Amino acid sequence: MEEFRHSYSRLCKESGAEPQETVLQQLQELPRGRLDLATQSLTVDTCRALGKLLQKEALLTELILSDCMLSEEGATLLLQGLCAHTVVRFLDLKGNNLQAAGAEALGQLLRQNKSIQSLTLEWNNLGTWEDAFATFCGALAGNGTLRQLDLRNNQISHKGAEELALALTCNASLQQLDLRWNSIGLLGGRALVNSLPRNRTLWRLELAGNNVPGDILRAVEQAMDHNQERQTTSRENQARTHVLSKEVKHLREEKSRQFLDLMETIDKQRKEMARSSRVSAACVGQLQEALNERHSIINALKAKLQMAEAALALSEQKAQGLGELLATAEQEQQSLAQRQAKEHRMEQQEAAERESKLLRDLSAANEKNLLLRNQVDELERKVRAQQEQLFLARQELSNTTAELKMRANQAEERLELEKKRSRQSLEDLEQLRAKEVEHMTRHLEESERAMQERVQRLEALRLSLEEELSRVKAAALSERGQAEEELIKAKNQVRLEERQHLAHLEEKLRLQAQARDEAQSACLQQRQTVAEAQARASQLGLQVEGLRRRLEELQQELSNKDQEKVAEVTRVRVELREQNGRLQAELTAQEALKEKVAALERRLKVIAGDHREALLDRESENASLREKLRLKEAEIARIREEEAQRAGFLQNAVLAYVQGSPLRAISPQK
Repeated sequence: MEEFRHSYSRLCKESGAEPQETVLQQLQELPRGRLDLATQSLTVDTCRALGKLLQKEALLTELILSDCMLSEEGATLLLQGLCAHTVVRFLDLKGNNLQAAGAEALGQLLRQNKSIQSLTLEWNNLGTWEDAFATFCGALAGNGTLRQLDLRNNQISHKGAEELALALTCNASLQQLDLRWNSIGLLGGRALVNSLPRNRTLWRLELAGNNVPGDILRAVEQAMDHNQERQTTSRENQARTHVLSKEVKHLREEKSRQFLDLMETIDKQRKEMARSSRVSAACVGQLQEALNERHSIINALKAKLQMAEAALALSEQKAQGLGELLATAEQEQQSLAQRQAKEHRMEQQEAAERESKLLRDLSAANEKNLLLRNQVDELERKVRAQQEQLFLARQELSNTTAELKMRANQAEERLELEKKRSRQSLEDLEQLRAKEVEHMTRHLEESERAMQERVQRLEALRLSLEEELSRVKAAALSERGQAEEELIKAKNQVRLEERQHLAHLEEKLRLQAQARDEAQSACLQQRQTVAEAQARASQLGLQVEGLRRRLEELQQELSNKDQEKVAEVTRVRVELREQNGRLQAELTAQEALKEKVAALERRLKVIAGDHREALLDRESENASLREKLRLKEAEIARIREEEAQRAGFLQNAVLAYVQGSPLRAISPQK
């Protein structure tokens, strides 16, 4: 308030007037936001300065100017300053003898000011001038912020009350009106009573000391009670509406939060499904790699079996060649010694037994090969069964994803994006798999070419061995021819030269012994080759046994993989069932929330219907009251005419009495 005080002093000096000391003292002691100048006699200059200050003061909320003996001009200046003020809430102008100009200034204030809520005008003379008071009432009818109005002791007549009644029919903000100790009378009271049904905000109207009949006062009290009930019901309805709107808002927020939680759970499930699909794809890739490895191992086993068969065929061919050599040697030596023939037959029998043994080993190897092939076929069937199971699992996953799509329509775009990404990743995996398959096929082709080259080398070795065997046979035939020629020569010369023949026979026996030694050494070599073939066959058998154990190990690994895959699929199914159960629970919770919202909406509809029915009842009651009001207005007009006639008669009588009284003749002398 110090700044306000300095501004007041400055304005007074600018206007050529001295500031009032009492006002300066009051301004120095007043609290912030409240200006109390009660019982201070304010001059016109002070009012002018205060009016200018009030136009700029933005922190003043209460202005008390009671009993300040304001003049018409001073009150007008102050009220003009308050017209542009937007903060003041309380204005007290009690006991300032405001008259016509003050009433007009107050009307202008009520038209322009939109902040004053309480106006005290007690002990003024606003009702003495009817036109000015009518202007004040017209401004009051258009005001929308004033809540409390005090018009006690303002000389308000029944015409002023009628103007107030008209203002009350249009005003929609005034709640308290004090009209005690005026001259409203019967007509004014009836006018006010007739205006109350149109006003729904006024709940306190004081009419004591106005010569108003008791029935009118009771009617006013009933109207006030009715307005109070209406306001309480409206406040209760507003409170209920506010509470219900809050509850609906809370339910909507809860629903949105639950929807967000549902979306998060769907995202988590989608991530889990993507992870499980990746894991299953990795498992499928590992199974495919294991299957490719097993195919490569089986191909290697087939190649080794083919090599063993080729070696066995070579050994059979060698055995047949050796048998033929033995047969020729036995036929050549039949003439020489029975013992050598027997030995040769024994050796031939042994060779035949060995050959039969080799044939049996070969048949066993063929049977093992068939068993291995059957096992490979069984493994392939198992792999196909696993692929079918994987396909069924994928179908189940696709079905579950379809159900989730149907339940979460709002998450379709995200799921489609994730599907596109998964398709891209599957395409990348397919490309990688195709590249790996191509690499494996190239590796198999290279190994096949290497095996073919090895087979060609073995074939060349076989051809070289056959050529060597043919050379040995040719040498044996040439020796046989030589021996026959020597026998013929010996037979021709037996008779001629016995000594020479005996020497020749000894020489021939020596040569035959050497040939026998050579045949025995050849037989020993053949036995060594047969032993080597047997050792090679045993090695092949050991290799076949190792391969069989390897196949059993691979089968065991495959069964373990199958068990792991089945366990993984069951776990994924259990997780999907749990997720479906959670989704069902959330859906039931959402349905319960929807039912609750529907119940609340139905309750709102019922309340709105009840409120609408109450409004209709009130409107019908208002219509009946309007009809009664119209009848009362007609009666009031009639009574008014009668009263006007009576007043005219009374006035004529009073004038006649005054004109005829002796005091009128004495008064000029005084």
